[in-house]
Parts: sequence; C-alpha cells; structure tokens
Amino acid sequence: MLDKIKLLVAVLLIAAGIAGFYTYAEEALLYRVLALLAVFIVAFVIALKTEVGLNTWNFGRSSILEVRKAVWPTRQETIQATLMVAVLVIIVGIILWLFDLMLLSAVQMLTGQGG
Repeated sequence: MLDKIKLLVAVLLIAAGIAGFYTYAEEALLYRVLALLAVFIVAFVIALKTEVGLNTWNFGRSSILEVRKAVWPTRQETIQATLMVAVLVIIVGIILWLFDLMLLSAVQMLTGQGG
C-alpha cells in the first residue's frame, strides 16, 4: 500500500511540475526547464523507493549488461546481410507480381473480360 502511495505522489509531482511549467510561462524558459527537471528527478527518486521502481531499475541495468555481452556483426557482415535481404525482397516481389498477373489472367478468362 505504501508503494502505491509513493507512486501516486511521484505521478502527482510530475503533473504539478508540468502544470507549473505552463502556469509560469512569463518566467524565463531556462528556469522553468530547470524546475521541471528537478521535479522529474525528485519524482524518479521517489519512484525508485518502491518495489516496482527498484525492479524496473534492476531490469534496466541487467539489460545493459546483456547488451554488452552480445557479439555484434562486423561492418562487412552487416552489409552482406542487408544486401541479401534486399535481393530476396526483390525476388519475392517479382514472384508475387507474376502470381498476380496469372490470377488476373485467370479471372479475366473466367469472366470473359479479356480480349
């Protein structure tokens, strides 16, 4: 229950920060942006104090570690794979176009619309 209250406070802080940003439109943009940033940071810290926020933070950190472990393809491998995909897309496009022409001919022959 306490976690839900903390999350609600964080959401209300963000809403109040956005409302304040537009309410004080006559103030300098720099001050409004800095105040909004400060409100977002406070709301983020409050959200991190909840179980959901901590789990989300840990998931993000784990995701970054997994991305670092990944073996990325070289530039040459990337270019080759891209070219293969482009060639296959063109080939499949031609096959589908020919299939469409055959179906069009068949429908025209069946309906008597072809010359």
